[in-house]
Amino acid sequence: MSHDGVALGSILAHHARRSPARAALIVDDVAVTYDELDARSNQRARMLAARGVGQGDFVTVALPNGQAFYETTFALWKLGAIPNVVAAKLPRLEMEAILDIVRPKLFVGAPPGPGVPALAAQPEGLEGYSTEALPEAVSPHWKAMTSGGSTGRPKVIVDAMPARWNPQEGFLGQRPGDVILNPGPLYHNAPFHCIHMGLFVGATIIEMGKFDALKSLELIEAHGVNWVTMVPTMMHRIWRLGPDVLSRFDLPSLRMMLHMAAPCPAWLKEAWIGWLGSERVWEYYGTTEGTGSTMISGADWLAHRGSVGRVRDGYALKILDEAGNERPVGEVGEVFFRPQGGAGSTYHYLGSAARRVGEWETPGDLGRVDEEGYLYLADRRNDLIISGGANIYPAEVEAAIDAHPAVRTSAVIGLPDEEWGARVHAIVQAVEGSGLEDAELLDFVADRLARFKLPKSVEFTSEPLRDEAGKVRRAALREARLTPST
Repeated sequence: MSHDGVALGSILAHHARRSPARAALIVDDVAVTYDELDARSNQRARMLAARGVGQGDFVTVALPNGQAFYETTFALWKLGAIPNVVAAKLPRLEMEAILDIVRPKLFVGAPPGPGVPALAAQPEGLEGYSTEALPEAVSPHWKAMTSGGSTGRPKVIVDAMPARWNPQEGFLGQRPGDVILNPGPLYHNAPFHCIHMGLFVGATIIEMGKFDALKSLELIEAHGVNWVTMVPTMMHRIWRLGPDVLSRFDLPSLRMMLHMAAPCPAWLKEAWIGWLGSERVWEYYGTTEGTGSTMISGADWLAHRGSVGRVRDGYALKILDEAGNERPVGEVGEVFFRPQGGAGSTYHYLGSAARRVGEWETPGDLGRVDEEGYLYLADRRNDLIISGGANIYPAEVEAAIDAHPAVRTSAVIGLPDEEWGARVHAIVQAVEGSGLEDAELLDFVADRLARFKLPKSVEFTSEPLRDEAGKVRRAALREARLTPST
């Protein structure tokens, strides 16, 4: 955590002074220099200020990946405001639930309803504002990312780090002046965090906009990309291009491919290590809350197969049982982290409460640690489904399904899927005689949930899905569907 360093509102200008012609972004083969990005962000900042945005204000940003997204985040930091980043295509009800929690000063993008003060992605009159530098301001929190809640309500994770960074301090193996590919949606924490950190150290960002397997390899080759972060679904799609295509690429410029956000099947990881070499394939495991993380190189992984690595400097790791006692080496329990500054030093929630045991906090994963301190993950405690690197909380999907008048109750589980890691499977108990069909139900749910959260398969049952206390046994339902009946 870097609390000294340059204010994020001034960091583009800092790099522009040192290398005025360096490209900050390349979007659709168009290069935008650090100087241009800074000037455009200054114009946007003035337009936002004219709408009342100032120091410490939340502003909800709902934009697709692209130049306007980056201009907006830096404009907000210039005003000392806090970007609250959400998916541009969130359904109205989910967006309204987030706005209800955040109460932003302004909404950037297409607002969910007429009552929300908003600014378009490409607002009229932007060119009329000055490109000159603004007086320096520092946001108290550099980002506020959104997560689906395990209770069915969204929560917002407000990062405790003020908006400053040391422009020489590369994040997760990035180096000042790197060329970095962004294949992921910026509304997810990993791409948002890593790609902006790249700009903080003067990197050139190759922005894909939307992931495409072959295109990602062509861009790495064409632009001499040094660093990229991916999720296992992307790795899988690239691998599926097959040996004829992959043999055309050895990607000599690529120093680090760091995968994160979801478990990676061992065969796929091994395949990538065989292709790129063990020194280039890395894995990161951590929390949006910044409570703790681990990292492992391909070489270490081959020696500790299946591990996600050792805890990084500045964090501590413990495995606890249900009573809060530490588990012996090799025994599975719940994974707990503690950051150097103690509980609550890295973030706070809007719309939710943290689950802590003293100074320790858990991401909800089960795992074990070996004699050398390498962590191996076992399973999720809270039934979280990780599909294509995105977190999907069953309670949230169930709440949307259960809102249908012909649904008595539902249970949502993740089933194995070769491409996505897991797919969302809904088991639905419909009202007798309602004649409810999956097409009608999916149409209904599509208005309430982001597309990546929609069930990929629906199964109707007449069995009750919940016990007397209204609890659903998702683990048992999942187990029954994974075990072939004899």
